[in-house]
Amino acid sequence: MTVNLPYGRIYNFNAGPAALPVSVLEQVQAELMNYRGTGMSVMEMSHRSKAFEAILHEAEADLRALYAISADYAVIFMQGGASLQFSAIPANLRGPDQSADYVVTGSWSKAAYKEARRHGATRMAYDGTPGEFVHVPRNGEAVIDPQAAYAYICSNETVNGLAFQDLPHVPEEVPLVCDASSEFVSRPLDVSRYGLLYGGAQKNAGPAGVTVVIVRRDLLARTPDTLPPMLDYRLLSEHTSLYNTPPCFGIYVTGLVFKWILGQGGLEAIARLNRAKSTNVYAVIDQSGGFYKGHALPDSRSDMNVTFRLPDTALEDQFVKAAKAEGIEGLKGHRSVGGIRASLYNAVPVEATTTLADFMREFQRRNG
Repeated sequence: MTVNLPYGRIYNFNAGPAALPVSVLEQVQAELMNYRGTGMSVMEMSHRSKAFEAILHEAEADLRALYAISADYAVIFMQGGASLQFSAIPANLRGPDQSADYVVTGSWSKAAYKEARRHGATRMAYDGTPGEFVHVPRNGEAVIDPQAAYAYICSNETVNGLAFQDLPHVPEEVPLVCDASSEFVSRPLDVSRYGLLYGGAQKNAGPAGVTVVIVRRDLLARTPDTLPPMLDYRLLSEHTSLYNTPPCFGIYVTGLVFKWILGQGGLEAIARLNRAKSTNVYAVIDQSGGFYKGHALPDSRSDMNVTFRLPDTALEDQFVKAAKAEGIEGLKGHRSVGGIRASLYNAVPVEATTTLADFMREFQRRNG
């Protein structure tokens, strides 16, 4: 069963930084020493050069094509990961006399809530902590204050393996803010339903170091003049992500991934593949008679991050070690919760999940 792939590669189920398409890596390799006749790598060129500005503008245009993003929205390429957005969002969107609502469905939305509380009034509109984050809110469990400055969700919780299948009800006058990091460009969505949507690139879209923020332009009027420049959405938008030196090489690779997704048939085609991958793994869990116990309830399962437990931690350690020996890596659960996590991002091929499913069945046969 040992994996035997070109370049000696393995099946990479890491949660981020994560797998990138091989064809993208090959293009990066081919252009590394001399990018398209410039005589230098993208890592070496000025971010003010025509060559890099073309890279940046093309990446934005391809992202707009993927999500059908209208001119009503600005696209900003930032640094600092999702964690910087935990501070930037309330700083830009919450007025001094306003509160913001947070729907807490897992580790990352909880972290965002805690950060927002440090800077102003924040209300928890839903808290999944007592139930140990096994499902997203149902049947109106998340009640959003119509006076809230915004309502915040994390659409896919990487650590806990939960995802929203349908968005919670949000009053029309309240902008919906979404951390989509671990499902960014993994399936179609209607950007017009969001006031702000953002994602760290290191899951589905590129290397670590790039965060993409899609924000409705009318909301930029809320940004106070007192913000530090690197938190200021309005300033960064006005400078088309070039106020300072952006993560140039990361934007270049992310742009190549956007083109790769378009070449696969766009987000609808990618979503079908991602659902096939998660189905392969969930089927083994569901048919294991309890040997594998999924964390998320079926109506809240993530296609991106499949989380589960084995009968005991010793067996989980053995599972991770045995998988690695077969060329299947990145299965150890997040350090805060333990267990097993298989991240099935865009660049993970369907064959990887077939191999993982076969390994899981064989592991159960030997240890069940």
